[in-house]
Amino acid sequence: MIAKIASVLAVAGSAAAFAPASNSVRQQSQLYSEVAEKSKALPFMNRPPLLDGSMAGDVGFDPLGLSNIDDVGIDLYWLREAELKHARVAMLASLGFVQVELFGPAPGCEAATAKCQTDAFWQIWNSHPQYIAAGLVMIMFIEAVSGIAATSGRESGDRAPGDFGLDPLGFMKGDPEKAARLQAQEIANGRLAMWAAAGLIVQGCQTNQGGVEALASSLSANSF
Repeated sequence: MIAKIASVLAVAGSAAAFAPASNSVRQQSQLYSEVAEKSKALPFMNRPPLLDGSMAGDVGFDPLGLSNIDDVGIDLYWLREAELKHARVAMLASLGFVQVELFGPAPGCEAATAKCQTDAFWQIWNSHPQYIAAGLVMIMFIEAVSGIAATSGRESGDRAPGDFGLDPLGFMKGDPEKAARLQAQEIANGRLAMWAAAGLIVQGCQTNQGGVEALASSLSANSF
């Protein structure tokens, strides 16, 4: 009798070894697989867990692990909001740098005669400081409105980062694939514009030349 019971237990144990894994084990395996997935931008590094490709322009680039910060009141929502905001400002800034250099200052800003816009800023500061003060007040107002929108949207979950409902031409309506492509183009051009705006400011401070002027000088000095 004892031999029969031992045989039954042995068979049951052998069958259990081939039984499907439990839900917890499968979930752990799935989580490990997701974490171990390689980043598209940095194939030699693992993809950050929160960068799953659902956001426009997300290619898993986060070598500093900033997307995992959540213990200081800053999370991925805030970081995305900040990225979109700076991207849009940088696109306007880069265009403004080149437009003013090529076509001259706006009406009322005739004192800004310098081609280099960092120098033109100080010309306006010396001649019309009230313009700078008005600009700072406007920035404070815009930041207050956008901060309220970002905070409420983050808490409610009803607002995507950077979404202010501003779409007068209806670009985001209709085909979802077209809207996704436009979102990807916006963030790609915005990231490039952030580098461009930083370059224009730094080279202006170093050479006192405008962006187009510096480009022409560089091409002339290095032409064959």
